[in-house]
Amino acid sequence: MADREAETEDLNSEVKDQLDAVQGVLAHTLRVDDRISFNSLRNRSAFEPFKLPSALVSKPAPTPAVVEPLSWMQKLIPGASSKHARAVEANRASHASALAEHERVEATKAAATAKALDEHAQRKAAFEAEQQRRNAEVDEFEADYRAKDADAVVAYNEMVLSRSEYPEQGFPQNFRLAYNAASSELVVEYELPLSSVIPAEAEYRYIKSRDEIESKARKLADTRKLYQDLVASVSLRTLHELFEADQADALALVTFTGILDTLDPATGREVRVPVISVRAPKAEFEKIRLDKVDKVVCLRNLGSHVSSRPDELQAVKPIVEFDMVDRRFIEQGDALSGLESRPNLMDLTPSEFEVLVSNLFGKMGLETKLTRSSRDGGVDAVAFDARPVLGGKVVIQAKRYRDTVGVSAVRDLYGTMLNEGASKGILVCTSGYGTDAYNFSKDKPLELIDGGGLLYLLREHAGTHARIAS
Repeated sequence: MADREAETEDLNSEVKDQLDAVQGVLAHTLRVDDRISFNSLRNRSAFEPFKLPSALVSKPAPTPAVVEPLSWMQKLIPGASSKHARAVEANRASHASALAEHERVEATKAAATAKALDEHAQRKAAFEAEQQRRNAEVDEFEADYRAKDADAVVAYNEMVLSRSEYPEQGFPQNFRLAYNAASSELVVEYELPLSSVIPAEAEYRYIKSRDEIESKARKLADTRKLYQDLVASVSLRTLHELFEADQADALALVTFTGILDTLDPATGREVRVPVISVRAPKAEFEKIRLDKVDKVVCLRNLGSHVSSRPDELQAVKPIVEFDMVDRRFIEQGDALSGLESRPNLMDLTPSEFEVLVSNLFGKMGLETKLTRSSRDGGVDAVAFDARPVLGGKVVIQAKRYRDTVGVSAVRDLYGTMLNEGASKGILVCTSGYGTDAYNFSKDKPLELIDGGGLLYLLREHAGTHARIAS
C-alpha cells in the first residue's frame, strides 16, 4: 500500500510539474536577458600549447661502468693484470656501444620532436586562420546587423528565438521570419504547441479499498482556459524576446502570427491554422508590465486577432500574410485610374501592363504584390486568396503580346508556381493561347485569361471599358 501511495504522489507531482512548466512559459523569459552577445559568438580561445610526448623526452647519456683497480695483493696473482685489462677494455667497448645507441635514439627523438613541432605549428596556424575567419564573419555580421541589413536582422532574430528555452515536450519552436526594412517591421510566423500539452489529468487518487490508482480528468473548460493562456503566453513571450534583444533598434514593429500545424480531425488532412495574430509597436509594448498583465486582455488591447477556440482549430485572419512579405515586392502604383486616357491596352508598356493586371486582381478581392523585374520570366505579381480551403498563394504572370501565347509560357508559369509553393498560377495576355497551351494547363491548377477575358474582367471589376488594338 505504501508503494502505491508513493506512486500516486509521483504521478501527481509529474502532472504539477507539467502544468507549472506550461503556466510558467512567459514568466521564464522575464528572468532571461535575450540579447545575443556578439563576443560570445567570437572564438577567443588559445590554441593548446605544444606538449612533448613522454616517449620523446630526452634521456641522459649512459655512463661507463666502474671497473675497480687491482689492489697490490691482487696484482701478485698470476694472470690477474691481464684479466683486469680485458675487463677494462670490455667495459670501454660496451659503453661506446651504449653511447652510440643512445645517440641514435636521441637523433630519432629529435627528428620526431621536430616533426611534432612542425605539425603542431601547422595545426595552430590553421586554427588561428579559422579563428580569424570566424571572427571576421562575426564582425561583418554585427556590422550588417547594426546597419539594419535585412538578412542580418533576420539571422540575428532567428538566433534569438532558437535560443529560447521552452519545455522539452510539445513545443516545436518552428518559425519563419521576414523583415521589411522600409517600415522596420519584423514579421513572424510561429508554430504553437497543440492543446495536448495541457495535462489531460487533473489529479490521481489512490483507492485503498480496490488497491487502484484512479485518474480524474481535467474539465474541458479548464483545459480550454489553460490553453488560451498558453497561446497568449507564447505570443507575448516571442514579442518580448524580440524587442528585448533588439540591440540595433531595428524593430519598430513586430507582427506575430501563431499557427497550429496539425491534422484536421474532420478530414484527416494536414492543416496550418492561424489562431492568433498581433502587430505590436515596440514603443507601446515596452511599457507593458508583463509580470502583472492578464495575457489575453493584454493581447486584445494591442488589437490582436485571437481565436476563441484555438483547441478546436478556429482560425483568425492574419494581420499580415507571411507569404506576402517578400523583398522582391515593389510599390505597384495605380494603372487603372489613368486607363481611361489610354483605353488601348497595347499602348501600355510591359511594366505598365503588369501594374494594371496586379491592380485588377486587387479589385477582385485578392491581396496583390508586384515583384521586381527579372530576366528569368518569373513571377510578375503574387496574390493571396484569403478564402479557407480554396484560397492560398497565387502567382500571376502578365504578357502584353500581339501573337498567340505558346505552350512554353504556360510551362514556365507552372514551374514558377511549383517553385513558389503556390496553390494556383494565372497567366494573363492581350492575345490568345494555342491548343498546346490549353492542353498543358488541363487538369493543373492553372488559369489562362486571354485578351477577351481580360477586357471582361476590367469591365466587371474595375468599370473600365478598354480595348486591345494593334
